[in-house]
Amino acid sequence: MAKSLIEELPRIASEGRQEAQRIIERLSSGTRIGLQTNELVLPRKDVSGFFRGQVPNIPNAFNNALDGGTWMNRLVYGDNLLTMQALLAGDPQTGLPSLRGKVDLIYIDPPFDSKADYRTKVVLPGVDIQQKPTVIEQFAYADTWEEGTISYLKMIYPRLVLMKELLSDRGSIYVHIDWHVGAYMKVILDDIFGKANNLNEIIWHYQSGGIPESTFARKHDTILYYQKCSHVFNQEGASFPRNICQVCGNTISKWNNLKKQVDENGRIYRTIKSAGKIYKYYDDEPVLLPDVWYDISHIQQKDPQRTGYATQKPEALLDRIIKTSSNEGDLVCDFFGGSGTTAAVAEKLGRRWITCDIGKPASLVMRKRFIDQEVNPFLYQSIGDYQKEAFHNNKKLRRVGDLSQVVLGLFGALPFSPEQVSDRNFGYVKGTRNLVMVDSPNRLTTAATVRRAVEAKASLLGGDWDKVIVLGWNFAFDISQAIEKYKNSNVEVLVIPPDLLDKLSKKGFKKLIADKTVRFSSLQYLVVNPVEVTVNGNGEDELDISLSNYVLLSPDNIPLDDKDKEKLQQVMEQDPLSLIEYWSIDPDYDGDTFRSTWQDYRENVDNDSDPLHCVYSTRLHMPHKAERKVCVKAVDVFGFESQVILDVKC
Repeated sequence: MAKSLIEELPRIASEGRQEAQRIIERLSSGTRIGLQTNELVLPRKDVSGFFRGQVPNIPNAFNNALDGGTWMNRLVYGDNLLTMQALLAGDPQTGLPSLRGKVDLIYIDPPFDSKADYRTKVVLPGVDIQQKPTVIEQFAYADTWEEGTISYLKMIYPRLVLMKELLSDRGSIYVHIDWHVGAYMKVILDDIFGKANNLNEIIWHYQSGGIPESTFARKHDTILYYQKCSHVFNQEGASFPRNICQVCGNTISKWNNLKKQVDENGRIYRTIKSAGKIYKYYDDEPVLLPDVWYDISHIQQKDPQRTGYATQKPEALLDRIIKTSSNEGDLVCDFFGGSGTTAAVAEKLGRRWITCDIGKPASLVMRKRFIDQEVNPFLYQSIGDYQKEAFHNNKKLRRVGDLSQVVLGLFGALPFSPEQVSDRNFGYVKGTRNLVMVDSPNRLTTAATVRRAVEAKASLLGGDWDKVIVLGWNFAFDISQAIEKYKNSNVEVLVIPPDLLDKLSKKGFKKLIADKTVRFSSLQYLVVNPVEVTVNGNGEDELDISLSNYVLLSPDNIPLDDKDKEKLQQVMEQDPLSLIEYWSIDPDYDGDTFRSTWQDYRENVDNDSDPLHCVYSTRLHMPHKAERKVCVKAVDVFGFESQVILDVKC
């Protein structure tokens, strides 16, 4: 008979502590997970009018970030367990020391509904389609909910332990959950932080949502509030707005409608009668909040802060939490970043911030939101070389350890015997000198992966291979640059169909082999017109930069249902550039770090009135140089990144 959840809790806690301890011990052993900087982003979205095309001077802080002289906020794409490991280790390349004991406030809003639909709606000209999660996300969600709440608690426990390691002694954490896991989450938090460090169980009451017929309507979330040792508590943040006042937990009055009175010292006050008693409140004194908050509503459909992200929380909620539990200059983190509300509000309140998310849609939503808000320059990073670590941490992947062998077979390749090659990710095409390398579904195929494949081509079993083919599931921002770099090394990079795991579970390996329906496609690519340069009357270079085409070679590369693949095919043929969600330019690329100093994206209507298209050309004004490299980077609506580097002579 299976154990109940209560009986499983001791094992969940024990295994979670052990996993966290192994991670912490590895930090001191030299085995570190690194952060890879994809972009240094200086928000400057395209606008119409006088300032169009003006690229600002890059501040010293922006250039000096890699020297460790200046703090930079960070948006990290990747698993939060790996992100926190990297932050605990520090990021020497950008001068970030270990953040162990350095974080002042953490707010997280982890997923808490195992039946949630993690698809993303993509609106294109004339059609709407539903994108399924990427393969990395699918494995993360499957691991999180495979055993229901047990799996969820196994996932969250070691992450909460690492969050405690990151918190300063005066740091606090807010964990936002609902009725699905609330009771169990409190037990877990009591175990990690100590029951005495539970400061509040906050009830956020709201009116939105339906009304059922057979139960009471669920109209609240729970926010569990803990300290590490002590905590910051600013009464200004923890007070009601002056237009609402709560008394005795059951009376709400419009503050401005109450009669003003003046005492003998000239102070203005108002009185409220409740339960036979008269309460006096002064205008110049805060009305401290109770632990039930019902003055903040969900985001309304037409609210300008709405990003379209399903679980987005209102800025007012995070404003209250951040004002109450941190001071200006403090470091605020959110490891389930979602729509980016925590970081967006932290920026407005003068706090430093780090946020991350494993979802490509979330990372793109956040990047656009921060640019639209014109935040201070920030780093957009990912987990470097997306880890063997991620593979070993993923129990589901360990159970399909022979997945690479399956992919090799479907591609038409044979595996090497263990005596020939111990790495099971390599195989070969019979009758040829073509080497095949299969990357892990829980890691990004990067420039480092391509380099490793090229090295294997030259050395594996004596080398002398004619060609090496890399089969990948998920691709990093630098993959197109790597393909260009190694184009003379006879290396080919192909995409493993994102729905392959579904097909395997439904049809099985032998049926797929017989059907010959599994196709491995080439990557997408961006086409940029040659840069036209003129020198204006001020001696500046005017760079005319424009996109020519975007080629998404096959809808099979995208995790979509068949009917949506047909819709996508039409858009690819008729309006391919509409697939570009976001593009940015480094007009003086140094060949190492992409400095994004101009951006445009769909929904930016400050330069035109079309929310479904970017603008596809711009003119940038730059100091004169005899020659320069211009780097153009684009992200499509599905999160795939492409990059083009152009040599320009002026």
